[in-house]
This record gives sequence, structure tokens and C-alpha cells, in this order.
Amino acid sequence: MRFSVFGKVFAAPVLAMTLLSGCVGGGRPQLPAAPVGGGREGPSEEYVIGPMDQLSIFVWRNPDLSAKVQVRPDGRITVPLISDMPAVGKTPAMLADDLRYAYSEYIKDPIVSVIVENFSGTFSQQVRIVGATEKPASIPYRANMTLLDAMISVGGLSEFAAGNRARLVRFDKRSGRQVEYGLRLGDLLKNGDVRANVKLEPGDVIIIPESMF
Repeated sequence: MRFSVFGKVFAAPVLAMTLLSGCVGGGRPQLPAAPVGGGREGPSEEYVIGPMDQLSIFVWRNPDLSAKVQVRPDGRITVPLISDMPAVGKTPAMLADDLRYAYSEYIKDPIVSVIVENFSGTFSQQVRIVGATEKPASIPYRANMTLLDAMISVGGLSEFAAGNRARLVRFDKRSGRQVEYGLRLGDLLKNGDVRANVKLEPGDVIIIPESMF
């Protein structure tokens, strides 16, 4: 009888640890797997200019007005004849229209184009990876980005990461609420299980906890 009681007491924490270690994503819903190769790709949402983006402004037949500028932290740019033009939150086409209107005071029927040469994007167009990774970072989202792409960008998991307890936080535009999904980073990066690879969206946040034992 004494042995039986001891067995039950000893087995309880072992069972709890086993269940905890085997728990994937904390019981959160899982995203569908992303196709591996050969998938049909398409463009993402139109790019929105963010702070610190590098822009090339071209005014046709007016080289003195053309310039390469960086968006300031306050979200504005300064170009010849125009100071403090708001840029953050606009697409390149929208900014070109605003510059065209502003330049129309000085030249007739200006033709303006805006090219983003080096981009950071707004927070809503970045993917942020935090927690137990080699180098937590915010990376610009690009069309058809997957979980594997993002993890390669930050150097993978740290030594003590609990990859299969990672989660993805995503803003659901339809409901106006944040939704959490479970991720299987351990299976993806350590076991090569491509079924654990999922598509990402602009604004996604990937949170990777450390193992408790």
C-alpha cells in the first residue's frame, strides 16, 4: 500500500510534465499549412510608406525638383520647394498625387512619380518576432511571406526556445479583435515538418516562449 501511494504521488508531476511538454500552441487554433513550392503567387496589399523609408522623387523634365529623400521619424519629407509634406500612411501613388498638386503652383501640369527604394513600412506592414529567438526583430512584410521565411530572417530559435508553444497574434479586420494561433516552430525548424509552415500577414506578431525545464 505504501508503494502504491508513493507511485501515485510520483506519477502525478511526471504526467503533468509530459502533458505540458507535449502541448502544442497551448490549445490555440492552428492555421492551415502553407503550400511548399509551386504555389501560385500574387501581389500583397499595396505598400504603405513608413518612417525611415528611402524614397526617390522624380519630376519629369524638372531635374532640379527631383530628389532622393528619407522619410523622417515624424512621418514627413522635405523636397525642393516643398517642406514638411506628410508621407507616412500613404501609398507611393497617393504621395505622388499630393506632390503633383503642390508643384502645380510652380510648374504647369507636373508629372511626378514616387519610388520606394529602401523600405521599412509601418508597424501594420511589418512582422515582429519576439522572445526566444536568436535576434528578435521587426521585418518588413513581403508578398507571400511564410513562417519559415520570417524565422530564417531572425536566425531561428534560441537554445532554450519552446518552439511548439509559440503563438501568432493577428488582428482580425472582420471582427476588429486580436486572435491568437498556435505555432509548431519546433516541428518546423528542428524536425523539418513542412506542415507546420503557415502563411503570414502584415502586422503579425510571433511570440516564442522559453522552455520551463
